[in-house]
Amino acid sequence: MFSPTPRPEVQNLRLSKIREVANAGMGRDDILAFWFGEGDQPTPAFIREAASKALLDGRTFYTHNLGRPDLRQSLSTYLSRLHGVPIGTDRLAITSAGVNAIMLASQLVLSPGDRTVVVGPIWPNVVEIPRILSSSVEVVSLEAAQGRWRLDLDRLMQALTPDTRALVLNSPNNPSGWMLPEEDRAAILERCRKYGIWLVGDDVYERLTFERPSAPSFLPMATDEDRIISTNSFSKAWRMTGWRLGWMVVPPKLLEGLGVLIEYNTSCAPDFVQEGAKAALDHGDAITAEVRADLTAARDQVIGALRAMPGVEAPMPDGGFYAFFRIAGHEDSMATCKAMIQEVGLGLAPGSAFGPEGEGWFRWCFAARPEKNAAGLARLAAYINR
Repeated sequence: MFSPTPRPEVQNLRLSKIREVANAGMGRDDILAFWFGEGDQPTPAFIREAASKALLDGRTFYTHNLGRPDLRQSLSTYLSRLHGVPIGTDRLAITSAGVNAIMLASQLVLSPGDRTVVVGPIWPNVVEIPRILSSSVEVVSLEAAQGRWRLDLDRLMQALTPDTRALVLNSPNNPSGWMLPEEDRAAILERCRKYGIWLVGDDVYERLTFERPSAPSFLPMATDEDRIISTNSFSKAWRMTGWRLGWMVVPPKLLEGLGVLIEYNTSCAPDFVQEGAKAALDHGDAITAEVRADLTAARDQVIGALRAMPGVEAPMPDGGFYAFFRIAGHEDSMATCKAMIQEVGLGLAPGSAFGPEGEGWFRWCFAARPEKNAAGLARLAAYINR
């Protein structure tokens, strides 16, 4: 008799260690949680109201596979302004969340046995999605040096071999906050062009930067013939994590096939959710500026306090909303996170959740109000002092 088990690629997926830690603290109202990647403020009212009105107006029917034409036009206007080059609707698709965009990009270009290179430590979904599709994954690890996270460009180039099918770059990076230097783009793009490597950007944090309006992007350098895909989400820049809406920028020749692929995944995104997203794009510049200002203050608060604690190393993030730090003598990040929950009621994400490259580190999502961050920092200091 055959056992009712999933195929090996699914059985071998690593479990979410962030969820494991969160489950250890569930049901306790005394926990200060910083383990998930979202802020503690709701979506702005004008976005919620736009979606609510559309829902009350009965906008509950199917939409175009690639997204509503008016939303794609608003997205085209937004991206063209942001990146300083025309990005037409013939390159754009609306997806059911940013992670759905990553899955779709992988389904577009990866076949079983293909080799994918990823810069890590990284959000586990980015590594596991290619593995679901039977693609092998090699991680090129970032390094902490001189108080910053850095990518050894030579190591990345060595990994980008002729048998590489795709390179996935998340910049700014989750969990470290590393951001790809502008001057490194040309060399990476040249190597990808030389070997026909797909360059897939997980650009969800591109607006959450501290010293510039947005992260360096490959989109201004892309021609219609380049194998460049950008995946993104409405989640972070407009406080819309629970809305589950994202987008993709692809070469024009991929768009028709992408529409078919969306049909066989989710068919389309909900009409009323897209209405909220259109409001965010058309009227949300002030919100994004407010989010960035809040995060800059939070980064300075949390990183400054961490660096003042004995035995703590806290590299400065370039973007995103995470502090990725380590504590001398606490190399087992999962065990330490569970101990923090039990002893001081503090919830952090273990670095091991982001691959073996992250072991010994801890992720703190500082997209929280100053008083919550301050209370959490006091609990961490108490834990260390013990």
